[in-house]
Amino acid sequence: MANSFSKEERVAFEDLLEGFNDALVLSKNVSLYRTEGTMMERTNNIIWRPQPYIAQSFSGMDQTLNFQQMTQLSVPATLGFQRSVPWIMDALELRDALQEGRLGDAAKQKLASDINLAIMAVAANQGSLVVTVAGAAGDYDDVALCDTIMNEQGVQAFDRYLALSSRDYNGMAGNLAVATRSFGNRMSDEAYRRGFVGTVAGFDTYKFDYANRIRAASGSDPTMSTLAAANNYWVPQATSVATTGETANVDNRFQTITVSSTTDLRAGDAITIGGVNAVHHITKGDTGNLKTFRVVQVLTSTTCVITPPIISNQGGTDAEAQYQNVVVTPNATATVDRLNIAAAPINCFWQKDALEILPGRYAVPMDAGAAVMRASTDQGIELVMQKQYDVNTMKTKYRLDTLYGVVNKQPEMSGILLFGQT
Repeated sequence: MANSFSKEERVAFEDLLEGFNDALVLSKNVSLYRTEGTMMERTNNIIWRPQPYIAQSFSGMDQTLNFQQMTQLSVPATLGFQRSVPWIMDALELRDALQEGRLGDAAKQKLASDINLAIMAVAANQGSLVVTVAGAAGDYDDVALCDTIMNEQGVQAFDRYLALSSRDYNGMAGNLAVATRSFGNRMSDEAYRRGFVGTVAGFDTYKFDYANRIRAASGSDPTMSTLAAANNYWVPQATSVATTGETANVDNRFQTITVSSTTDLRAGDAITIGGVNAVHHITKGDTGNLKTFRVVQVLTSTTCVITPPIISNQGGTDAEAQYQNVVVTPNATATVDRLNIAAAPINCFWQKDALEILPGRYAVPMDAGAAVMRASTDQGIELVMQKQYDVNTMKTKYRLDTLYGVVNKQPEMSGILLFGQT
């Protein structure tokens, strides 16, 4: 067969896939939804994924007045990442480089890094649970703050993960090496010899050599009205009807609010709003602590988009009661405080069901003159390797491709940990 792969190349590809699978650290710790190619093509590579229901309970035998509609919320997930590593090798280079696997290893490492970075970026930009620590990364108590904010708001206590920048991870490992130091203490020995932290406060921890950064807030904090009349609250809805009559799904992760000024607000800022406390999502009990939000986009001089929305039940609807996430002490001039006082690496933590990866698939023709090999990782992420030879130049084109999407289905089940916020 013309342009077929040699046995050596097939072995190299199998080894490459194995290494690629091992490098996908983050994708192994998020949920997975397998898409169907024909359906995704017909929907412009967008599929709406459901968020978890939250039910209410009532006491007593007579429930006549308590029957209500259950609102199913969903979020759009897109196969939006098409990553490729192409390269050319001539007939002389092919004598050694491909067999050694240097280029294949580089391609594998870059694509795995792209996937990990995509997951990290979604978690860093949309995670709404914000924990700040005044000093540098140090001890158990820092991670326990992440555990506490999740527990207070009813996030599941299993499958929790924490990704730390190298500097913060090593700072925590250094603390463990000293604080728990004793001969034969496995945690202390591992921290000292390998810089290994392991499981802390219910989180499996991971170290990365890259991390998104958050800017230092500057200027003055704006204010906003939390009075019911100001309409700065959100009413969850599964669908909306346009003026022309079409029905469309609604993304309930984001809300546009009106503030006194957005001059000093930037996308990525972590904020609290005076008198807006977080509640436990199941019991609806006031945690006594301010709810944290993230600024997603600044629209005008007085409006911006935040996540999550302010669901305060000020509108009194069944959907608000079901998905209520805050209690509000109304104030016409509540202060919007920014929590990112200093620039810092963004350490991400999440519950597995919050983040989701959607593997995609290319329909590459097998009989169009190029040799094609394809294989999938344990998570279903597909790699496609193609090769085509040009007899005129004695050069061979190679490319390694992958298609996938990443979505944060529930920003209130993921968050960021910031150190050095003094």
